[in-house]
Amino acid sequence: MAIYTEEKAKALLTKVLSYSTADGCECNLNGSVAGNIRYARNTVSTAGEVSDVTLAIQSSFGKRTGVTTLNEFSDDALKRAVKRSEELAKLAPENPEFMPNLGPAEYKKVDGWFKSTASMTPEQRAAAADASISPSKKNKLIASGFLDNNESFNAIMNEKGMFAYYLSTAVNFTATIRTEDGTGSGWVTRDYSDASKMDTSKASDIAIQKAMDSRDAKEMEPGKYTVIMEPAATVTLLQNMAGNMAQRSADEGRSFLSKKPAEGEEAKEGDPTNKLGVKMFDERISIWSDPQSPECPTAPFAGDGAPVGKTVWVDKGVIKAMPNTRYWAQKTGVEYRPTAYTGGGLFGGNAQILMSGGDESLADLIKGTRRGVLVTRLWYIRQLDPQTLMYTGLTRDGTFYIEDGKIKYPIKNFRFNESPIVMLNNIEALGKPVRIEGSMIPPMKIRDFTFSSLSDAV
Repeated sequence: MAIYTEEKAKALLTKVLSYSTADGCECNLNGSVAGNIRYARNTVSTAGEVSDVTLAIQSSFGKRTGVTTLNEFSDDALKRAVKRSEELAKLAPENPEFMPNLGPAEYKKVDGWFKSTASMTPEQRAAAADASISPSKKNKLIASGFLDNNESFNAIMNEKGMFAYYLSTAVNFTATIRTEDGTGSGWVTRDYSDASKMDTSKASDIAIQKAMDSRDAKEMEPGKYTVIMEPAATVTLLQNMAGNMAQRSADEGRSFLSKKPAEGEEAKEGDPTNKLGVKMFDERISIWSDPQSPECPTAPFAGDGAPVGKTVWVDKGVIKAMPNTRYWAQKTGVEYRPTAYTGGGLFGGNAQILMSGGDESLADLIKGTRRGVLVTRLWYIRQLDPQTLMYTGLTRDGTFYIEDGKIKYPIKNFRFNESPIVMLNNIEALGKPVRIEGSMIPPMKIRDFTFSSLSDAV
């Protein structure tokens, strides 16, 4: 069985540690059961279920470490894996940034598991796909999409008695719906921890309407426009920004949060090396992470077993904290700030972003706009400059001209050149945050967003 209870996981990891002769030994046990269904051209193309459990054993002698992974848990297999990790550790070079394992800790209770998601059946997934396919057919449109649900767990234990366990679920849905002639396209995505909140019919209706409304798009000149960005249009830019907020890269002069001396001056010993405490964004912008978020629950511990609680990264536009490693925190004499990741992930992926917003809906933002552009999402995003976080990419799947509070007509897609730093300083209004990709992002009304050229992409 791919999902271990807390008791079963603890028993297995205790056994593994009993075989260790190393100075330090940390074990990470991860398992999941995931079901999926994919459809294209209004027909289901694939469906299936995958389950697996993986154990990683990290042994250390002094500052030397070795790691082995396996998914066979017989006593002989476990003994061989422990021995192999120790052999690798003895052969490895010393890690100058090695940190010893952490001791026991207390973790906040997080309710990230939902029966509705864990018990989702192939029939339910098929019905969810049909709720997107059937109305598309009815409207003579072509639907493609993917839905997956998963139940997963993470467990960590080491020789110092630290033990952490987290069980979670997630369901994700995305659909692209196009006109038969390929001139109109709509797109939608939804994700939840609780599958009972997923309504693929309602979500697909949005993509269907955009597909029909985006036909016969008109050209507009590139330039700076007031733009209403749906959450799907900004989430990747914000996640990229969050991923570039690390304290070390700022201290070493490699990021947008590096603090450098004024032109013509030299840095002095004791001068701040980063922009902690500096106002960087509009005062309406606050960003935090919280594993106990009711809408976006995530693991209350980091990959090294350190407790993760609520952390405010940006407060009313001011940089309040930066993620770091234990090594860099110790080196610089600051508090260790591990990152909360979306879903059940511990070792990477997207940082959880919970962002402030307002009470207005997307429709309200449109009504309050005299002239502007509505952007469904951004695509093919690439970084141009790490110091300014300048990015380029394309609008896609529904871009519309707004006039006097109403959507007037579809427009051809643009290439953009913009930085989320500039974007978050040009806020005109924020709507109500919604969950997207494990984060909470509001629709945004932004002035002077830069479109650099036209694109033939649909």
